Amino acid sequence: MIEKTIRMNYLYDFYQSLLTNKQNHYMKLYYLDDWSLGEISEHFDVSRQAVYDNIKRTEALLEEYERKLQLLLKYEQRQKHFNTLKMLVQENESPDRIVQIVELLEELE
Repeated sequence: MIEKTIRMNYLYDFYQSLLTNKQNHYMKLYYLDDWSLGEISEHFDVSRQAVYDNIKRTEALLEEYERKLQLLLKYEQRQKHFNTLKMLVQENESPDRIVQIVELLEELE
């Protein structure tokens, strides 16, 4: 469950500007502020089921945006390459290997 929450938080960070105001409110309260479905439903004066359905549809929408745009995937790849690059620099690795990692980073742009 924690992996899903982390993933949804990342996807929300990348794609929140593509969501409606209601989707933004529900996702922010549920995933970032850790409100329960009941608390959200009470706050907005809607049923718990309506909140649940909206969050599930929004999760699917975020996954669809990621499938098409791959912003999170590219971010994770960049992070991996940056970490490798840091390690290579700390270990005084050959310049050729460092250039290779930099080229991989450039391909992600």
